[in-house]
Amino acid sequence: MQTKTRRALKRIGSVLLWTAVLTGFVILLVAAVQEKEEGKCKGIVVKLVGDENNFFIEEKDIKALVAGDKNLNPVGKPIKEINIAALEKIVARDPWVKTADIFVDNQRRLNIKVAQREPVARIFTLTGNTYYLDKDGERIPVSARYTARVPVFTDYPSDAAKVQKADSALTAGIMEIGSFVQSDPFWTAQVEQVVITPQREFEIIPTLGDHVILFGDGTDVPKKFNKLLAFYKEGLSKVGWNNYAKINVAFENEVVCTRRSGEELSKKLAAEDSAKLASTGDTLARIMVHGNDSVQPEAAKLEASVRVVPARPTPSKQRNQKDKSSGKKEPKAVYRPGRN
Repeated sequence: MQTKTRRALKRIGSVLLWTAVLTGFVILLVAAVQEKEEGKCKGIVVKLVGDENNFFIEEKDIKALVAGDKNLNPVGKPIKEINIAALEKIVARDPWVKTADIFVDNQRRLNIKVAQREPVARIFTLTGNTYYLDKDGERIPVSARYTARVPVFTDYPSDAAKVQKADSALTAGIMEIGSFVQSDPFWTAQVEQVVITPQREFEIIPTLGDHVILFGDGTDVPKKFNKLLAFYKEGLSKVGWNNYAKINVAFENEVVCTRRSGEELSKKLAAEDSAKLASTGDTLARIMVHGNDSVQPEAAKLEASVRVVPARPTPSKQRNQKDKSSGKKEPKAVYRPGRN
């Protein structure tokens, strides 16, 4: 009987002890919270998150947003009087800020964690307005402080603040092309400008080579670039970068090229800036040879089966007469991967 009583008393004592410990912990926690709430903010700490090469905003800009309004400036103010939600809204209003997370640490400092928007394309509209598009398709204004190294798209047909339904597919194509080019060192160097046609298709102006790349719409972007890379390595590397006026990769499983006339080619070769082409060509060639895991495996498959289907030759006099009289197109060469 005594043994059972002792066990019961021990249990009661253990419960009372742990209850006292828990109560003390809660009291200390509440006291610490109250002390923190009664304490005053000692300063502001800003942490920027995102691409380190594209910081369009700086710590001082965020601090100025928070401390610019005397009524909202947290420094020297009791912690309990700081309106965290209001400060987050103020910081998030900056067009370069994607998200803002604000909290007070144990040192009574206001911490502001800012995720910056990441641009994928620079847009120029038909009327001359310009802005960036981020990965979410949101517009970002240009900055006088810094210019992002992203693909440039010209002749965008609309100046509307929001993407219109008619332009949604076009905008999606811009984001797809811009993201792919940015992710690849070769195409980052080779794509100088992307022109938007009235048919809402894309024409790429390359850095190296006196030709225009007819890209079609913004679908199958990796496939088209891989096909073009295969043609560059198998075709242009052998016949020269200036033999074709247009290279069309919009067709399925083939590259259609419009040749220059002999006279036109000689003029182009005589007028080109050889120093610029040599410098750029070395850079691009080095990238093509040494590194691009994202496109080279697919390109290797394509280049192994690329062949040239020669265009039917036309006498120069007869061709010139037809060109003047009927506006006949230049002869074309068709490259069809996978066909023997």
